Amino acid sequence: MHHSQFKRRLPGYVATALVILTTTFWTYWGVGEMYYEGWGLPFPYPIRYLIPAAACLALTLVALTWPRAGGWLLIVIGVAFTAWWWRLAAARGWLSLTWILGTFPVSSLLILTGALFLLEWRYRRQRHDEGWTQPKPWLRRNPCPERSEWGRYVLAVGIPLLVVIGVSAYFAPLLLTRVDDGARGARLIEGNGVSLIWAPEGPGWNWKQPSGGYPSWDRLALYGVPPLGLGDKPGYEHRHAIQEDMERTGLCRYLSQDGTTLMAEPQDIWHMPTTDEIVRSLVRGGENAGCAWDGESDSATCEKQPNKDSPLWAPDEEPIYYWSADEYDAEEAWYVPYTGGGRYGGAIAYQPKDWGNPRHGYRCVRDR
Repeated sequence: MHHSQFKRRLPGYVATALVILTTTFWTYWGVGEMYYEGWGLPFPYPIRYLIPAAACLALTLVALTWPRAGGWLLIVIGVAFTAWWWRLAAARGWLSLTWILGTFPVSSLLILTGALFLLEWRYRRQRHDEGWTQPKPWLRRNPCPERSEWGRYVLAVGIPLLVVIGVSAYFAPLLLTRVDDGARGARLIEGNGVSLIWAPEGPGWNWKQPSGGYPSWDRLALYGVPPLGLGDKPGYEHRHAIQEDMERTGLCRYLSQDGTTLMAEPQDIWHMPTTDEIVRSLVRGGENAGCAWDGESDSATCEKQPNKDSPLWAPDEEPIYYWSADEYDAEEAWYVPYTGGGRYGGAIAYQPKDWGNPRHGYRCVRDR
């Protein structure tokens, strides 16, 4: 290829590489999260993890087919995304010159890619005017179609498809052996140094809130602070609960003997499980997985890889982490993933105590 020809093709090559790389990243993220977080949930919930990848692939195909329209579309999306991101950062008090300089390259990449596709459109017009025409490629009308563009379509679809196949094969051993006996009552899990009864479906287990998520560690710990409930507590507007609050006013203290009702006074039958108790109760195939935790690492050591199995988990519900009774420090508290951390994702880690979302659930326990 003549040097001048290559120079005029270079913007298109770079732009194509950037959009394929972006689509591949979101495909990897989306498929992995779909299996790790969404597998087993009612359809179409798991599919939402694939939306970013699908949107990127659609933009890629539009830009490859109509580089002028695709280029402007990418620029508009890039500008809108940057404005939204900065506005969000300003609302949360993050916005600063350092923050802008550190994050702008990420959002500006869309704008740069769009500009490169506009250059590609310009050079295609020039090549067409110079008579560089070839037979029409796949499903398109173009003033300057070229055989080399077939390869771009193949790469745009083929690379993300290979990622889907690879990630699916990786998660298959975990997904195909998941166990759900359908029972959502109180369950005994014993062995590995523990013998605990876990609360049945209801206020002691993943009590979903009107917002769609589950209570934060703060709200669970402060349940018994007047006024009784999971609402805001006077005096705690600008501070977190502490571990003593979880022990003294935590929701689990108020759970009835059968675990189905919250009482007006503490019953002291149930308690919030410690991190160690959750780890030692992790399951695989419906049985204890034999896990232990050293109190510091981000993953447990287990005889069997834990899974999101009953009787500990509800595989058809969103939570993949359980809050523990333990605080990490004044701001954060520990949680445990169904995997026990390690190979298949997640970690035994800590989050802000006021964090509440559909993936962080809880479950009260009592002695046998």
